[in-house]
Amino acid sequence: MADVTSGASDSPRIGVAIGSVGADARWWLESARRLDEAGYAGAWCWDHVMGKGDPTVPVLEQWATLAAAAAVTRRIGIGSWVANVMNRHPAMLARTAGTVQAISGGRLTLGIGIGGFAREHRAYGIDFPGAAERAARLEEAIAVIRALWTGGPVTRPGRFYPLDGAFAHPCPAPPPRILVGAGSPAGVRLAARAGDGWAAEAGTYEGLRDRYLDALAAEGRPRSSQRVVVGFGGGRTGEDALAGSPWIEAPADTAERWGALGADEVVLTARTAADIDRLVAAAQR
Repeated sequence: MADVTSGASDSPRIGVAIGSVGADARWWLESARRLDEAGYAGAWCWDHVMGKGDPTVPVLEQWATLAAAAAVTRRIGIGSWVANVMNRHPAMLARTAGTVQAISGGRLTLGIGIGGFAREHRAYGIDFPGAAERAARLEEAIAVIRALWTGGPVTRPGRFYPLDGAFAHPCPAPPPRILVGAGSPAGVRLAARAGDGWAAEAGTYEGLRDRYLDALAAEGRPRSSQRVVVGFGGGRTGEDALAGSPWIEAPADTAERWGALGADEVVLTARTAADIDRLVAAAQR
């Protein structure tokens, strides 16, 4: 299998989004531990409160899960794929992420985006304005998070999130990298402007890659300073996501292809115990 630990220009690091919808918490954490031991680069958790189908299936909360994962793993990176900016006030997200960074010993990546499942918002009474406002909130939220990660005091005006003498100790050291989840031209411009990288989806990545690179150039930001992470979905709740996947059947060739396309890391989806078994076996080849 391609090197899953360090990454290279022609071989992206390989991380895994462990399904949190319909998942048992102990299984999720044991899966993260197994991926850590197998040498994978990241264990990522979704930010959902309900599934697309049966609303009664268990759904793990993202940040509680990541905090627990930080405590039961040693080396693997952990990350949010991706946090919905509408679900939490960014000042509280800054504190939560800073705490997880401390628990993990500096292994956290904060992926954050504008959200997209209106049904969840309606069910929970969480505002879900149009995409333009959610994007404006995201950009302001990133500024709030970065400001609070200095420790404070932070006083700043804001259209959505004004602060008045806010402190946030302990300061995360180092501050987590912020990836902006984006699947539109406006989104990749925001990622280039405000993020430390781009959390992309495989289905839209190639069509947006050049726009992202152009936006970075327009901002005067070198590509080498950013991290591009491409996510691969698959399957439905309770179904295998990786059966027959080229990432399992031909991992070296598949990794080489996506490295050539510019991915620094890929995030595969694992929904079942069989998916985790496949990943562990692939790493041992």
